Amino acid sequence: MSLMKAAQVGHPGGDFEVVEKQIAEPQRNQVRVRIEACGICHGDVFVKEGLWPGIKYPRIPGHEIAGYIDKVGEGVTTWQEGQRVGVGWHGGHCFQCEPCLQGDFSNCQNSLVTGIDYDGGYAEYTVVPTSSLASIPDEFNSIEAAPLLCAGMTTFNALRNSGARGGDIVAVQGVGGLGHLAIQFASKLGFKTVAISRGQHKETLARKLGADYYIDTESVNVVEALTSMGGAKAIIATAPNNKAISALVDGLAVNGKLLVVGATGEPLEVSPFHLIKGRKSIQGWHSGNAKDSEETLSFCLLSEIRPMIETFPLEDVSEAYKFMLHNRARFRVVLKM
Repeated sequence: MSLMKAAQVGHPGGDFEVVEKQIAEPQRNQVRVRIEACGICHGDVFVKEGLWPGIKYPRIPGHEIAGYIDKVGEGVTTWQEGQRVGVGWHGGHCFQCEPCLQGDFSNCQNSLVTGIDYDGGYAEYTVVPTSSLASIPDEFNSIEAAPLLCAGMTTFNALRNSGARGGDIVAVQGVGGLGHLAIQFASKLGFKTVAISRGQHKETLARKLGADYYIDTESVNVVEALTSMGGAKAIIATAPNNKAISALVDGLAVNGKLLVVGATGEPLEVSPFHLIKGRKSIQGWHSGNAKDSEETLSFCLLSEIRPMIETFPLEDVSEAYKFMLHNRARFRVVLKM
């Protein structure tokens, strides 16, 4: 019996346990991935704290997985052993619901979530459905590819579907784990990029990442600053602060859109009058499917976009998780197997 090391959560709210587990065999339309790196994402809180209904424990979290195919199951013809692959939040689709039968896998009504519906990437191996797989270009190492499969894809997808066009003003609220990627994407997509954060000390980094303008919320009124520019066609909110996010609506241009990717449990407070007056809208955005992952990686490769990362060994998973949870990382945390 072959064993692997894994970090699992035994029950909702439980501590991480680094254990040895049997290496599973892939079944029909599945592959086994030998994991080289797995990012730690704020979405892993759903598993750690039991905030997602129906999770079966013990469960191994992790949905920013990068490695290579170690073994293929029956019926797998389009993926081969040794192929470099990644697995993101979208853990596959069912091929049974009406959208799937019509070929619209992005709207699958029974889609799986990696690290929730099956064991994720805080381990040396995992078994996943082929519909979750994204090909990783050889130019990426696994450590830098892993965060792009969720944090990268989420911000890239939100921006490229925002309705903004090259030359439009696009603002990024927050210069953190999501924000430092969103700034790079916004700049490379050709937007006039405005970084919004607290403290003058972040301006140098924001501009290095591609921001054309920087607004320090400690010394400048954000709405007044954006309005003086003509208003933002899109604002992507990456820092989970409901009051700060709510205030951004008034900085939108006519027909502008506020895209929320930084999850906060508190409600937003927005005046319907301000939405109606400027034909403004608010939209949430999360992740994407395996094809989106591949397109994100391709764009990052062409545009030379990379995440800023701190790495930890699997044995230090508890410390790594706390780094992520308490915003002590600069900027993404990755477990290196």
